[in-house]
Amino acid sequence: MTTRDVAAYLRIKERKVYDLVASGEIPVSRATGKLLFPRDLIEAWVRRRIDYRGDAAPLLPRPTVFAGSHDPLLDWALRESGSEIATFFDGSLDGLRRLAAGRVIGAGVHLFEPDLGDWNVGHVERMLPGQPVVLMEWARRRQGLVVPAGNPRGITGVAGLAGCRVVARQPGAGSRVLLDHLLAEAGLAPGAVTLLDPPARSESDVALAVGEGRADAGLAIESVARQHRLDFVPVADERYDLALWRREIFEPPIQRLLGLARSDAFARRAADLGGYDVAGFGRIHRNGP
Repeated sequence: MTTRDVAAYLRIKERKVYDLVASGEIPVSRATGKLLFPRDLIEAWVRRRIDYRGDAAPLLPRPTVFAGSHDPLLDWALRESGSEIATFFDGSLDGLRRLAAGRVIGAGVHLFEPDLGDWNVGHVERMLPGQPVVLMEWARRRQGLVVPAGNPRGITGVAGLAGCRVVARQPGAGSRVLLDHLLAEAGLAPGAVTLLDPPARSESDVALAVGEGRADAGLAIESVARQHRLDFVPVADERYDLALWRREIFEPPIQRLLGLARSDAFARRAADLGGYDVAGFGRIHRNGP
C-alpha cells in the first residue's frame, strides 16, 4: 500500500500518515526508498489498536497456536508440557507476520542481523513496532553444513560449497537468511552454488535430501544431522528466541511450557538432541514497548 492507499483506508489525510510514520506508530517499509505499507500489517495494526500501547485483552482471543521456525526441542517441550498449544511452523518471517496479524500467540525465530551482529530484535522492531511483544531466549543452537556420512567431498566450511548441489530452506526461513549471508561472506557469487528447487520446508527435509543423495550439503542444526546419522560441519552459533505477546506469557499454556523448560528433564533432552546450549533460557532480549 502507498501513503495515499493507507490514507484512504484509514480515512485520514496523507499528512497524518506521515506523522504516524515519523512517530514510529505504524508499520512501514523503506526497502525501495519509498514508503510502502504491507497490507496485512496495516490491517493487523487496525484490528489490534486496542492493545497497541498496553496489554489489554484483544477484542478476539488469539488462537492458541505457535508459528515460526521449527525447533526439535521446542516441539518436544510443547507436547511434553501438556501446553495444548498447536503448531504451524513455516519459517521465522512467516511466524512474525502471523504474530503481527494476531493469528498466533507466539513464534520461534532465529533471524540473523548482520548490521547489528545480533539475532531477531531488529526484525521484531520493524514488523511489530510499538507492540507489547517479548523476545525470550529459548536456546543457543549450533548451525552447520549437513553432509553425507563420511563427508565424501571433504567440505570444511561454506567456501567448500563451490560447485555443490545445496538444498536450502524457503525464503523467509531463518536458516535461509543465514545461508545467504554466509555465501556472500565467503565470496561465492550467484551461480557458484547450485541451490536446488523446490526449497526444503523444514530442516528435516534438508537432512533427507542430503541422506538420499539429492544434495551434496544443506544448512541445518546439529540435532537434525545427528537424528539422520549424517556428518555435520559447524559454521555458526545462533540464538533461537520465542516472540510472545506479553499478556500470553501469564496464561496457562505458556506457563506450562516455561515450567517444563526450567526442569532437569528439559536440560537432559537438550543434551540428548545435541548442539544446544540452554544456559540462557528465559533471558529477555526485548520487552517492548
